[in-house]
Amino acid sequence: MLVALFALAGIFVALYLALYKLGYIGVLVCSVGSCETVQTSKWATMFGVPIAVWGVGYYIGVLAIALVGMTPAFSERRSLSQLLAGMTSFGLVFSAWLTYLELWVIDAICQWCVISAILALILCVLSWLDLRDVTAWNDERLLEEAASELRSGEVEMRNTAEVMRQLEGQ
Repeated sequence: MLVALFALAGIFVALYLALYKLGYIGVLVCSVGSCETVQTSKWATMFGVPIAVWGVGYYIGVLAIALVGMTPAFSERRSLSQLLAGMTSFGLVFSAWLTYLELWVIDAICQWCVISAILALILCVLSWLDLRDVTAWNDERLLEEAASELRSGEVEMRNTAEVMRQLEGQ
């Protein structure tokens, strides 16, 4: 749920910047830094699309995966947690690159971009923690199944590691 909450916050930040870049908002409210300098730089678009619009898409994708991951059918799927960790890792690296551009190329800082980068960091950390928890839960479940099969006497194998390898193959 935390991933969904932070992704929703990211949508609002990116949407605000996108609306400015697309001309729907006349002036950015920016108490720290020089948001307009960053937003009007050549680095504010990629493939003809404003970076903020890409950000809205990214945060919507993260939100969608987080919401799907909260459903009972998908809550313990390692593949979904891996996808989320991969997406948020990419988002963090991309945000770090944009922050580098702000600091060393554009020579201006946008407070909204910094907030977005912080959200990307939080999302990445939360996603990797979720992946760790899902992996541990799945490993624990496999151990319990292996121990149960060994206790039942229905398997010919003699140790938990062999039973776990068999269960993982199913």
